[in-house]
Amino acid sequence: MVDIANTMLGKIVDRKYEEFASRLKQRSLKDIEELAQAATPVRGFAQSLYSKRPAVIAEIKKASPSKGIIRENFNPAEIAQQYEHAGAACLSVLTDVDFFQGADENIQIARDHCSLPALRKDFLINPYGVIEARALHADCILLIVASLSDQQLEEMSKTAFEYNLDVLVEVHDEDELERALKLSDRCLLGVNNRNLKTFDVDLNNSFRLKKLLDPSRLLITESGIATPDDVRKMQEHDIHAFLVGESFMKQPRPDLAFTELFGVPEKV
Repeated sequence: MVDIANTMLGKIVDRKYEEFASRLKQRSLKDIEELAQAATPVRGFAQSLYSKRPAVIAEIKKASPSKGIIRENFNPAEIAQQYEHAGAACLSVLTDVDFFQGADENIQIARDHCSLPALRKDFLINPYGVIEARALHADCILLIVASLSDQQLEEMSKTAFEYNLDVLVEVHDEDELERALKLSDRCLLGVNNRNLKTFDVDLNNSFRLKKLLDPSRLLITESGIATPDDVRKMQEHDIHAFLVGESFMKQPRPDLAFTELFGVPEKV
């Protein structure tokens, strides 16, 4: 397991404990549960990933801790529409405010302007944040193994399934993958190619961990997919699902950047 102490992820998670304590004071768990029950119907996130090849989770992200502002002209509605027209399978919408300049409302804005399911991309630490994701109209949540205990992973994934949310479990290495595989096989598996300590990207991370999975298990490769050659290499290793953000957000037209990178995805 990656030690997140003295890493940016560790700093973010520390802040999340403060943030969610504040959120709970502002809105009770009961209130969040009622909002979640009243949210718009869930769109099948995992189902959408299985329906296209390549299957791309296209990210809506304004900034990052390492790069600062990535996209000055940030319009979640327009970006969502462009992604859908380009052939994305799903959206990933940053909601973290302090480090990524995201906003809770961006999920609903994006979903209101397209038919794609959306992942709440945030650093969740408790079931409250999971239920809140559904209240925000998300269709899937992210659980980062490096930042959570086995008990948290189990409890939060079960909570997600109770609200019909899909779950993307993110790992960085073999130890984290072993922990992730203890969860329900309903969970989607994502491999982050970025080193938490150095921020270096190594696509071999996905290749290596793919070999440890049953061939039928979907693997989503995250970080570092920047060129058509990167995509080709992944496909040669039987990896056909991608989460891509910065490569699209840096370009004036995310839809054109999408097509340049992936071509036009085919329905499966």
